[in-house]
Amino acid sequence: MLLGPGKPRPLVAYLGAATDDDRRFAGWMRDLVTGAGPCTFRLAPVVGRRAGGTAAREVVDEADVVFAGGGDVELGMRRLLERDLAGTLRARHAAGVPFVGISAGAILLARRWVRWRDPDDDASAETFECLGVAPVLCDCHGEEDGWAELAALLRLEGERSLGYGLRSGAAVRVGAGGEVEPACGEVDRLQLREGKVLRL
Repeated sequence: MLLGPGKPRPLVAYLGAATDDDRRFAGWMRDLVTGAGPCTFRLAPVVGRRAGGTAAREVVDEADVVFAGGGDVELGMRRLLERDLAGTLRARHAAGVPFVGISAGAILLARRWVRWRDPDDDASAETFECLGVAPVLCDCHGEEDGWAELAALLRLEGERSLGYGLRSGAAVRVGAGGEVEPACGEVDRLQLREGKVLRL
């Protein structure tokens, strides 16, 4: 992993908010990231003793890359808001720091996601804001259920809303204006047209 001149060993800030900084999961993510090349992998803590101060903000402010791990999107966003990190993260992205997300972490970087107030009542579905550093709507590895959650999100977003379904093993690059460029694997594009979610 080499990020420009003078960065032979970039600092990767790890956001483990979507798993409440689960140590075992963080270990898997560390192995994944450090396996890509020399880097310093550091947790931006959102729970526990270290999370009460400015430790997470300091890690993010120093980072050359921000990496959002998987887990639960709603939990992750709640923790980032509780720790007042969302604004810091958006500012770092605006300053040109690259962000990478995997699974729920990728959704966390997007514009919005969907939740159900009552899991047994489809009518209770509602959307909530995510970080929005990737100005798109997306879901990850939901191909087996036909992208049900992404379809629900698009219905709530309204006519002509567009979403990207990243199949298992797929990745995309997202530009500042929302341009989506497939990097690897298969990506499905879904759009709401006349009340129906269609695959393009």
